Amino acid sequence: MWSDIFKEALTVTVFVFIIMMVVDFIDAFTEQKLTIFLKGGHWRQYFLAAFLGATPGCLGAFMVVSLYIHGQLSLGAVIGCMIATSGDESFVMIAKIPQTALLLTFLLFFIGLIAAWLADNLIKFLPASFNICCPEKSFHAEYVEPAFTLNSLKKNFKQLSFHRFLLILLLIFTLFLFLSGRIGPEKWNWVKITFTGLLSISLIICIFASEHYLESHIWQHLIQNHLWRIFFWTLGALMFIKIGLMYFNLENFIKQHLTWVLLLSALVGLIPESGPHLIFIFLYDQKIIPFSVLLTSSIVQDGHGMLPLFSASLKASIWTKIFNLCFGIIIGGIFYLLGY
Repeated sequence: MWSDIFKEALTVTVFVFIIMMVVDFIDAFTEQKLTIFLKGGHWRQYFLAAFLGATPGCLGAFMVVSLYIHGQLSLGAVIGCMIATSGDESFVMIAKIPQTALLLTFLLFFIGLIAAWLADNLIKFLPASFNICCPEKSFHAEYVEPAFTLNSLKKNFKQLSFHRFLLILLLIFTLFLFLSGRIGPEKWNWVKITFTGLLSISLIICIFASEHYLESHIWQHLIQNHLWRIFFWTLGALMFIKIGLMYFNLENFIKQHLTWVLLLSALVGLIPESGPHLIFIFLYDQKIIPFSVLLTSSIVQDGHGMLPLFSASLKASIWTKIFNLCFGIIIGGIFYLLGY
């Protein structure tokens, strides 16, 4: 069990790191045009966040959290994404209840859009600041220039720095672990292809990027400020969840208290883990619970998507969960009263 938890934490950390690296590099390479594009309008952020959240698995949610940490999305957009996402349970729903899964995906997308807008407007009245993004970085041409040329390759390896050597070695080793199935998905699917592609892109960045960019952005900024926090928060959360679920038979408890099942589905959704939500999928598939309960759980729960946000801001994480819990109970309750 402990080795599985460690592998899961390592997988989440690696993906968040390479996403942050790719996003940061694109932002610097395009002279922060990505930031300018996303900051061009809130609805642009909401559509992007809800779309990424609606994609199966936790990868889209990780991307949105990475963009939020970089100050490119609002907290409302993160809330909308977490409502739209169903985590890894999406794959189970597609296999078990494909028609319902399709309906639920579109429904969560539109709920996420509206919830993102509502959350950003409600946040204005809270006596708290959620600006957790890293200090704004000005663009410097030497960060990325020259890049992807033979001359830059010769320059980088003529006097190979310890940081570049270590990063390249770690990325190659991680790529080997993913390809061999020792971490991440064992079989080839779109998740494994995505991981492998992003790892390959990260490796190319570390090979061709200038020394200034490598040390300032990747080493000092991403690794020293973010990477270790993401890993230990993820590992700690997963250990707490696994130990708690070992001594608490959640499924039997729900079956014995079906009158409270809608509220329970929302409370279970607070657990930042892919797995507990499966209970409601199977109960719905067996026609034991109504659609409103499945919808409530899907709105509140977010798979592993929230774990990286805990490392950045516990306050933002708690408020995201509070908003999603309220949205889930209200919307799920409306559907329940309408007889769904």
